[in-house]
This record gives sequence, C-alpha cells and structure tokens, in this order.
Amino acid sequence: MAAPAVLAVPQASSVTVDEDGAGQRLDNFLLRQLKGVPKTHVYRIIRSGEVRVNKGRAGADTRVEAGDVVRLPPVRTSQKAADKLERPAPPREFPVLLEDEHVLAIDKPAGVAVHGGSGVSFGVIEQLRQARPAARFLELVHRLDRETSGILLLAKKRSALTGLQDQFRERETGKTYLALVTGAWPANKKVIDTPLHKYLQADGERRVKVVAKDDPDGMRAITLVKVAQKLEGFSLLEVTIKTGRTHQIRVHLASQGHPIAGDDKYGDFEHNKALQKRGLKRMFLHAWRLQFNHPATAERIELQAELPAELKSFVDHVPAPAPV
Repeated sequence: MAAPAVLAVPQASSVTVDEDGAGQRLDNFLLRQLKGVPKTHVYRIIRSGEVRVNKGRAGADTRVEAGDVVRLPPVRTSQKAADKLERPAPPREFPVLLEDEHVLAIDKPAGVAVHGGSGVSFGVIEQLRQARPAARFLELVHRLDRETSGILLLAKKRSALTGLQDQFRERETGKTYLALVTGAWPANKKVIDTPLHKYLQADGERRVKVVAKDDPDGMRAITLVKVAQKLEGFSLLEVTIKTGRTHQIRVHLASQGHPIAGDDKYGDFEHNKALQKRGLKRMFLHAWRLQFNHPATAERIELQAELPAELKSFVDHVPAPAPV
C-alpha cells in the first residue's frame, strides 16, 4: 500500500497578526494557521518554545494582538488530513437568545463542539461563519463542553470580545447550570472549594481530578450548589461556577459522590447504561442562565435557556421521593 502523501513546510515562517486574529489565544490562532496539523502537535511546538511571539516564548493561553509577529516552525502534515480540514463546515444557524451589532447569544444543542479540533473538523463557530459569510467578525467569548447544552456567547466586534472576556476572567459574569445528579444531594452542601488538576491519560485523553489544597499543580475552583428539585434517586441542582475550570462542574459533583447523570467521563458507567434504557441518552448538564454587562451599554443582561425537551421529559417522568 502506498504511503500517504506528506506536505512539508521546509523552513520556519512568520505571520503578522491582523485585526481579525487579535485577541485570540495563541493555540487557537495556530490551529487556524496550521491547517492539517494535529492539535497535539500544535501544543507540542508551543511547549517546546519553537513558536515565538515577537521573538519571545509564549504559552498556549497567551493572547496575540494586532501587529504581533508569530514565528511558525517547520511542520509536516498528511495530505489527507489537510484536505479534510480544508473542506468547509456545513453552514448552520442555532436558536438565537440575543443578538445586536455587538453580541450574539445562542442556545447550543448537546453533541455539537463549540469549535473544531481534537478529532472534530468543525464546530459551532465554523458553522456560524459559513452561515454568515457577510459577518466581518465572529468569535467565541467562552466555551461549553461538547455534550453540554445551553447558552453560548459570541462577539461580533473585537471590542465586545475583549470586554466580555475581561468580565469572564474577573468573575463579573453569572453562570448557572442545571445538573441532574444521582442520589440525594445534602442540603447543607452549598459550596465546593477544592482545587482541580488537568492531566492526560495514557491514551492522550484529557481528564481533570480534585487535588489537595497544597498541591502545586492545583488550580482553585469554586462551585456553588442549590437543590432545585428532589426526585426519586436523583437531585436536580442549580450550579453556579465562580471559576471556569475545565470540567469543573462534572468533577466537583462527582467528587462529592453525586456524579452527573449520563456523564461518560466522570459518572457511573453501569448506572448510565440503565439510564439510557429509561430514555436519558446524554449527559444532564445544561447552561441555563448567564448574566453579564453589555460591552457597549454596560446594561446588566440576564439570559435564560430552558431545559431541552429530552432533559425536561426525563425529569417529568421521574417521581418525587417517597415521604419519610
């Protein structure tokens, strides 16, 4: 069998960040520049220092600005992978919760990634850009896990993007999720303040775990929990996150012995199989409410996305707990 054709960038090159690229994380900027290059390789060349911003080393979370000069090292990619990534994403619109000339808020369905990468050739942002070819600017303000549904905020102007991202970073936003967990959540357990650590499994899959407060690799994570409804064998929770760590809600709730129903990473495998037979085919986590200051007017905005039909139907068919 013939070996796959390989494309090679024979030498390092430089690219100057334009207005459309300004404000992006370095990893996202590179993923758009180096089409066909595996995401794991992009992170490897950042960690090794082969990528330079204005001749200096930079981390994956460094935000590039207009006029920055980014050095791209020689990279190799298969023709097959490049061809796959060059194919445009199918255009798609999503239910709109709010839209003006500055911001766009949509109700993201479960099962759709917010952007391409990690084996996914496209996500919400690529599909929206294809559906709106006249849009001069459209960028994600934050992210949701692929299997999480609910409110996703995008910026339609560079100034809106930086302003909103500042609010998320300074914890000036309010983010509340609805999560169905197994068992009876203790009413007095209202705050989870335990650090989280990201790590890679042997197969390269990203995971997160709770670590001790003195762990040097731990990142502080704060989750507020309120019981919204008691059900037979379950608790429906309103979960507000004060920090935005990867998989924060999923890991924090599971660490308390109450994993999210249907969570295939941190939940109970056998219990999830039984739930599928009862009609729950996905993880029960929904970005329900979002509060932020409008980037142009400073008006406090509160958005709400009701539970998707498949989640509401499941809850409606679970009886209330038997009286004690």
